[in-house]
Amino acid sequence: MNSPLKVRDLAVAYQKKPVLKNISFSVPEGNLVGIIGPNGAGKSTLIKSILELIPSLTGEVEIFGSSYKASRKKVGYVPQRESVDWDFPTDALDVVTMGRYGHLGWVSRPRKKDRQIAMDCLEKVGMADFAGRQISQLSGGQQQRVFLARALAQDADLYFMDEPFVGVDAATEKAIISLLNELKQQGKTVLVVHHDLNTVKEYFDWIMLLNVELIGVGPTEELFTKEYLQKTYGGKLTLLDSAAAAPAGR
Repeated sequence: MNSPLKVRDLAVAYQKKPVLKNISFSVPEGNLVGIIGPNGAGKSTLIKSILELIPSLTGEVEIFGSSYKASRKKVGYVPQRESVDWDFPTDALDVVTMGRYGHLGWVSRPRKKDRQIAMDCLEKVGMADFAGRQISQLSGGQQQRVFLARALAQDADLYFMDEPFVGVDAATEKAIISLLNELKQQGKTVLVVHHDLNTVKEYFDWIMLLNVELIGVGPTEELFTKEYLQKTYGGKLTLLDSAAAAPAGR
């Protein structure tokens, strides 16, 4: 299996409390991978530790056969919307243009070509008309689209997205999944922290079931079952039976 991401024996703790334990997995190239689990399972922590945004106690991360530092230009990241300072005085086009900095280095200024790429990415997410709008004046769904456009501008091969569907309207959710499928068709690999179990079968080829420890990782059709969901959610599993039993929407 060609794998852009391999993780071995990853462990993370906050104030000596284990948040992730013994995490080892690899994911296949060119797939949409949903990271699924209850609140507090360590889903966002997993992404942040892979991207070295937080320290890990143990573990190795291999991205395209190298360290994250060596492969940084190949990686795109969409953080949780609430973790972003939306009052920062900048407009949508500038935010998306920031996605080009990995191709420029920190000294060079964006070229006309980079601004055009940023505009093209805004167009793809339906936000070209808002290029000059301050990000603080955008709705939640519009802000999310801008951050997706920034990730697109990075022209990465491996993407991490932390709950991109949270707090967006139906039109934005449809636009996001359309974009994810386009990335997949281009051979990109996308890992998405996701909470809506009703759309898991429809959206993802693979899933990763996580609750501090890794419950399972593999094709959605094999792992999205009542048995695996019970192992993942335990006593919190209440109204999930219908989600596991529902047919895929593809």
